[in-house]
Amino acid sequence: MQKILIADDNKQITSILSEYAKNEGYEADITYDGLTALEHFRNGTYDIILLDVMMPGMDGFEVCREIRKTSNIPIIMVTARGEDFERIMGLDIGADDYIIKPFSPGEVMARIRAILRRMDTLEGKSKNIFTYDNLKIDLDSFIVEVDGDPVNLTKKEIEILWTLTTSKNKLFTRENLLNSLWGYDYFGDSRTVDSHIKRLRAKLEGYQHPSWEIKTVWGMGYKFEVNDEI
Repeated sequence: MQKILIADDNKQITSILSEYAKNEGYEADITYDGLTALEHFRNGTYDIILLDVMMPGMDGFEVCREIRKTSNIPIIMVTARGEDFERIMGLDIGADDYIIKPFSPGEVMARIRAILRRMDTLEGKSKNIFTYDNLKIDLDSFIVEVDGDPVNLTKKEIEILWTLTTSKNKLFTRENLLNSLWGYDYFGDSRTVDSHIKRLRAKLEGYQHPSWEIKTVWGMGYKFEVNDEI
């Protein structure tokens, strides 16, 4: 049985979500503050974490940062406000998705299903290693290297890079990437893809890669473009 950690200081929300999770066939643990959420993560085994931003003791951003030091477990951030900076911050520190309150429990479960399906697909594959010129991606270990140096990418950024690189020169629309990496029942919009691509590029700019690039095809999407003549 897959297990979810739900961290939110609103007991009504956690009660409703835990009931929905159980009805979906998941086991759910509940915490009401950030420090306890981090303790549960360190002492337990979970498949996904639902993490509220505003919690006593330690906020959700800091909990996410601590978790990302040791784990690539899927994390969905929950925010009561819809400001772009909060969503961007959550994605920057390694969250896989975000949900804005108020939300429907059904939407939350749909996002959880989409992420866990994608994780099951990835984990069902073995020896997922891609190399091109000075780029190496190990999808099993979620490690990316350029010229042998590790690149500090989030799990979602690695998944995007893997999707693009393993189909060299193929154009992916934003909708293609949303569907394949977030799931068909994802409730977000194409700006999510743009934000991830922007951060991915910024991190790769610190490394020389004249024979390949993540290219924008304006008005259409993105592709991993290679120059075999270099």
